Amino acid sequence: MQFVDTHCHIHFPDYPLEIDQVIADAKKAGVEQMVCVGCTLTDSKLAVEVAKKNPSLKASIGLHPHESSQYINDPKALQSFGDLAKDENVMAIGEIGLDYYYNHSDKADQQEMLKFQLTIAQEHNLPVIFHVREAFDDFWPIYDQFKPRGVIHSFTAGESQVQQIIDRGLYIGLNGIMTFSKNQEQLEAVKAIPLENIVLETDAPFLTPVPFRGTICQPKHVVDTAQFLSEHRGEKLEDFASVTTANAKKLFRL
Repeated sequence: MQFVDTHCHIHFPDYPLEIDQVIADAKKAGVEQMVCVGCTLTDSKLAVEVAKKNPSLKASIGLHPHESSQYINDPKALQSFGDLAKDENVMAIGEIGLDYYYNHSDKADQQEMLKFQLTIAQEHNLPVIFHVREAFDDFWPIYDQFKPRGVIHSFTAGESQVQQIIDRGLYIGLNGIMTFSKNQEQLEAVKAIPLENIVLETDAPFLTPVPFRGTICQPKHVVDTAQFLSEHRGEKLEDFASVTTANAKKLFRL
């Protein structure tokens, strides 16, 4: 069986494990490809650099909604971001979106930064990795202006949002949260997602799945999440792995 970790941050400077060993362990577990996802201009550049050095890694560049107010009035940084999107190692734009749970940046700034980055994605025909937390009411009108292909990362919403997502042809990224969630609405919503709309992710070093809670999350842990989800949904692991891997390859043109 082969897997793809569609969302990890193992390229971050403060990732506490040695990246070459992490990649080797992932491949041993069957995780053939990993998408390193940027959240700032600096670590987006790092994602591109590590992707250049290792064929198992792909890069996604993004300015996280938490950082919106930092970048909104920095034209030099925004120009650098736009230039970075031209690099052949960039497979996607993200993670970008709206986060009204923490509100680390002004809502208006978040919305403008989302539109700016969607314009970049449109110009380069790149898929988008979305971070949306307690902000779908404002997110959907902006999304519908651009309608890129993409994925809702780290899904934790309910069945009503599942329908909104699949109606737009988007993928849903599922990670270790589901292995320890006590929210029955979330767990039921996961059963309602068509397999053709699911991709797997870790968000490493965060959200380590059961039974490895308390340790640093790694791309190899995507296999443990797949095992939980396939059992939870009543599907064979082999079928679950095959379809979700095909979904990831289609989305990111791997």
